[in-house]
Amino acid sequence: MSAAPTIMLRDDAALRVFDTGQGSLPVVFQHGLGGDAAQVALNFPDGPSRRRLTVECRAQGGSSAGGKRPFSIAMFADDVLAAADAAGLDRFVVGGISMGAAIALHLASRHPDRVLGLVLVRPAWAFDTAPQNMRPYVEAAELIRRLPLDEARDAFASSATSARFSSEAPDNLASLLGFFARENADVFAEVMQAIANDGPGVTRDGAAALAIPTLVVGSGIDLVHPLATARELAETIPGAIFTEVVPKATDKDRHFAEIRAALGGFLDRNINNQDQS
Repeated sequence: MSAAPTIMLRDDAALRVFDTGQGSLPVVFQHGLGGDAAQVALNFPDGPSRRRLTVECRAQGGSSAGGKRPFSIAMFADDVLAAADAAGLDRFVVGGISMGAAIALHLASRHPDRVLGLVLVRPAWAFDTAPQNMRPYVEAAELIRRLPLDEARDAFASSATSARFSSEAPDNLASLLGFFARENADVFAEVMQAIANDGPGVTRDGAAALAIPTLVVGSGIDLVHPLATARELAETIPGAIFTEVVPKATDKDRHFAEIRAALGGFLDRNINNQDQS
C-alpha cells in the first residue's frame, strides 16, 4: 500500500484513495460496510505484479460523508469508478468484500467494457434488495438514530438478534457491536440503514450474462454473509469459480490467508495473461 492516501473530492465529500502504484495488473478492490483500506489489506494478496486501488467509501475509513443523499451502492460504485478514471485505469479487475462485493458486481454489470475479472468475497447480497441477512444492520441503525449511544448499544446487546448471533455467528456480533462505538456513529447509522436496504441493482439474468472470469469466496458460521448467497452467485455467473474458506469465527489468521491464496491463484491463472488493452 502507498505510504499515504490521496484525497479525491466528490461533491462535497473528501474520499481517501489508496493506490499501491505498482504492478502491471490493475485491481480495484473494496472494503465491506463499516470497513476501510486496512480491511482490504488483510484480504488482498498485494505484490509487485498487482496495482491495487481502494477507495474508502463515504463516512467510512478516513472519508467524509458529504451532504449528498441517499447513500447507495450505486453512489459508492460511481465514486470508485471516478477514482479508477482519475488513476488512469481503463480496464481492471474489480472485487470486494461484502458491500465491496456488491459494488464490484454493480460495476461489472454496468461497465462490462472496463472489467477484466470479478472477485466476490463473502457476498451479502445476491439479486434482492434489503435481504433478510442485512436486517440486523437496520436494527442497529434504528437504535443509534433513536437513542443515546450507550442506551442503543445496551438495547441491541439484549435483543433477540444479539442472542442468536452470539451463539451462531460471534464474529458478526462483534462487528455489529463495534458500530455503537464509532466516532461518527450518527452519520454511519444513516449509511448502515441505507445500504442494508439497498442492493447491487443486478438481476439474475444480468449476472447470467456476465462473460468475465469470476471468483466467489464464501465461508460458514456467518449470518450476514450466508454461504448459500455465495453459492447462488457462483452458480449463476457463467464459469465462476467457487472457493470455501475457513470461517473467520474459527480462525481469523487462516481465514485471511486462505482468501489471499484463493485471490492470488485466481489472478495468476485467469487474468495475468489477458490482453488488457
